[in-house]
Amino acid sequence: MKVTINGAMTVDGKIATTSGDSKISSKEDLLRVHKLRASVDAIVVGISTILADDPRLTVRLVKGKNPARVIVDSKGRIPIDSQIMRTASKIRTIVAVTDQTPEEKIYKLEEAGAQVLVMSEGKKGQSAAVSHGVNLKNLFRRLEKMGLRRILVEGGGELNWSLLRLGLVDDLTVTISPKIAGGRLATTLVEGDGFDKISQGIRLVLWRLEQKNTDELVLHYKLS
Repeated sequence: MKVTINGAMTVDGKIATTSGDSKISSKEDLLRVHKLRASVDAIVVGISTILADDPRLTVRLVKGKNPARVIVDSKGRIPIDSQIMRTASKIRTIVAVTDQTPEEKIYKLEEAGAQVLVMSEGKKGQSAAVSHGVNLKNLFRRLEKMGLRRILVEGGGELNWSLLRLGLVDDLTVTISPKIAGGRLATTLVEGDGFDKISQGIRLVLWRLEQKNTDELVLHYKLS
């Protein structure tokens, strides 16, 4: 399995403003993202991304097939009228939940066309392995067994932290927009508990750098 995190942030590291606006990438960068989507088997996001942005997570700006969409959502909070669920009968959609999700909601998700995976929750003390209540190691093993081996993560800061902390990520691509958003409560690329010391931080190796006409920089890292 190959797992790539892709994100866009301002120069000061924000992926969304305090009001939740996450429209950071230029049209040129969005084209790159859609090409990337067309090359993978599945896109993984957390429920917070769905509730904040109501994305489609489809390939629209380039020719190519839509990857499966995987939503990490322990309590089954994804709205039935969200763009994801409205197209679940046409585009493979997987919702990873736990037993905290009411059976009635699971039925509604399946009736709308989604495949629901009821995953066990992480044990106490295993917070790094859990995002939104779902054990990510177990989830990614399940996805691989389902033939979804090229994974693109377009998650928020919490999901990114959990995957990086677990060592499940192979590549990280981040677009840096020439803007400053500010805001002490604005979401950053990686959230979570973080490390106590910089020396404990996850080491990345830069293998490619692109400079766009929009003054954006696209940094491609591999996890060392």
